[in-house]
Amino acid sequence: MRVAFLGLGIMGRPMATNLVKAGHEVTVWNRTAGKTVDGARVAATPADAATGAEVVWISVSDTEAVNDILFSASGIANSLREGMVVVDSSTISPFATREFAERVRQHGADYVDAPVTGSKIGAENAQIIFIVGGEAALVERLQPLFGAMGKQVKHMGDVGMGQAAKLAMNLMIALIYEGFAEALVLSRKLGVDSSRLLDLIQASMVRSGVVDYKAPFVLRRDFSPNFPLRLMHKDLRLMLEAARELRVKLPATETVEEIYDVAAEEGHSDEDYAATLVLLEKWAGIETGSTTTAD
Repeated sequence: MRVAFLGLGIMGRPMATNLVKAGHEVTVWNRTAGKTVDGARVAATPADAATGAEVVWISVSDTEAVNDILFSASGIANSLREGMVVVDSSTISPFATREFAERVRQHGADYVDAPVTGSKIGAENAQIIFIVGGEAALVERLQPLFGAMGKQVKHMGDVGMGQAAKLAMNLMIALIYEGFAEALVLSRKLGVDSSRLLDLIQASMVRSGVVDYKAPFVLRRDFSPNFPLRLMHKDLRLMLEAARELRVKLPATETVEEIYDVAAEEGHSDEDYAATLVLLEKWAGIETGSTTTAD
């Protein structure tokens, strides 16, 4: 298939690479110049990339960036035509997603939201899960592309439902990790070795895929960004915006978002979201160079 892939960040670049490896004809564009994908043509603008494409795939950081790609002066709107499909794998507002879909349809094209879960390693190994909102026929049509980049497709319903489900997923991820981080800090102050606590967690009913994935990085103090804190922070804000819109109370999420506010202020935005642990350690008076017992 002829695919315009827009956004070559932590997730987008390996996703586009896997499309090329699968034999698709790929044109790429990135807001910051200089990023390329072997075997793909590089376009100067989103509109240029979309010209002649069957599918336009977007993977950028936030709602504003998606809006710019779609509808700015150099955006794809004027390149859209009947039969094209726009797929957005960014994590953005479900409300904005529905608005974008309606505006894209006015240009004769179709729209699918398909945020992903699986982090950087999953994207590199084509093991991500797509969380999809859109018409079933469109989802079926896109299967060759989903299959090239990921391992599963979870169709959640109409347009916007992929984004809604992704926010719910990330809410759980943020809260589960924060519970793990707080447990590490408290147990260390009480004198428990962190590796022994982890062994207990993994043998018990509180074992979690989030903890299984993050624990090795935490134990070796590696906060390089698999999922940057700034992006989880953005997602927390999206969750709370949706909750306010729908008059839903999310007290635990509100508290965690406050922790992210401070973590961002202290310079952790470009580290992995696991770096909130560093802030908890600071507040607890624990030396941050070790994950064993406190002094």
